[in-house]
Amino acid sequence: MKKLAIIGASYLQQPLVEKAKEMGLYTICFAWADGAVCADVADKFYPISIVEKDEILAICQEESIDGICTIASDVAAPTVAYIAEKMGLVGNSYESASKANNKYEMRKIFSEAGVPCPKFKMLHTLADAAGINFGFPLIVKPVDRSGSLGVAKVNSRSEFDSAVAKALECSFCKQAIVEEYVEGREISVEFISYNGKHYPLQITDKVTTGSPHFVELEHHQPADLSLERYDRIYALTDKALTALGITNGASHSEYRITDDGRIVVMEIGGRMGGDFIGSDLVKLSTGYDFLQGVIEVALGSFAEPKFTCRKYAGVYFLCKETERLLPIMQKNEREKDIVNLEITNPDLKSVTCSADRSGYVVYQGNKKVLL
Repeated sequence: MKKLAIIGASYLQQPLVEKAKEMGLYTICFAWADGAVCADVADKFYPISIVEKDEILAICQEESIDGICTIASDVAAPTVAYIAEKMGLVGNSYESASKANNKYEMRKIFSEAGVPCPKFKMLHTLADAAGINFGFPLIVKPVDRSGSLGVAKVNSRSEFDSAVAKALECSFCKQAIVEEYVEGREISVEFISYNGKHYPLQITDKVTTGSPHFVELEHHQPADLSLERYDRIYALTDKALTALGITNGASHSEYRITDDGRIVVMEIGGRMGGDFIGSDLVKLSTGYDFLQGVIEVALGSFAEPKFTCRKYAGVYFLCKETERLLPIMQKNEREKDIVNLEITNPDLKSVTCSADRSGYVVYQGNKKVLL
């Protein structure tokens, strides 16, 4: 039986563990014990922080793993790449995974490669903001966090200092980035790569809270775009992935499309999209099992993706901003369209990051489901 190491053990990784076990693999998970729901699902669990890459490497060598992967976790991606590189397994280089996990390094690479992205500047302290040559509004964010944590739109100088302080506090490495605000429609793009060849899977329309925190409230596939625009976005994503050095596994790219048609890369993660995008929606909308594809890449047994259906799929998240969903979720009134739903906390609150959301509804249909 082949052994698959999975970095992370929270609910985000549970679909990956379950898929691996369905494929007849022996699963080994690494993560802090707190919140590690996969500890009871995986064949073996080690309560070790996912950033302790050398300690995890030693165990993976002792276990003689055949592959290693993660999903929906920016923090885990460098550890996956490090171990794969050290053990000669399929994965991205540690250098490319680290740069893809740092928004400042990513911006530098895109700028040098001619990939359109916002103007930007690194901040180690508030004093570093002197000399910024692009005006308000601005976006301030940690260089190394996800889930909208520490992200803020800043409209004036009076809001700037506190936003920078929050972003620096949230950052693991105590670095933030300030960038020009790009107004436009938000989309994300899912790809899978193997040995340097990139395969497009799907584009997702996104609905967020908007300013100041931009927390995702809805995702819908396929995005309502022309075929010509799909082709442009896929070509740009291919170029960006190559520039970053992403060669193997899933990737999740986020874009803004401006009113004048400009397509701007906001960031790319060397992992599949979270919020059910990679684990559920891609398969529901295309028939392609993205989870299985990620595992096959890790094990060196990847086959080119084949799409077996064309459906609409999406997810709505429950919070104060979407409280209209609560009675629908409680009654499950649209049973024929709803694939899955959960209310995690009936006490709804306004969201400042994705962790504040109180539940979700996943759907699949022959048209976009409006709730």
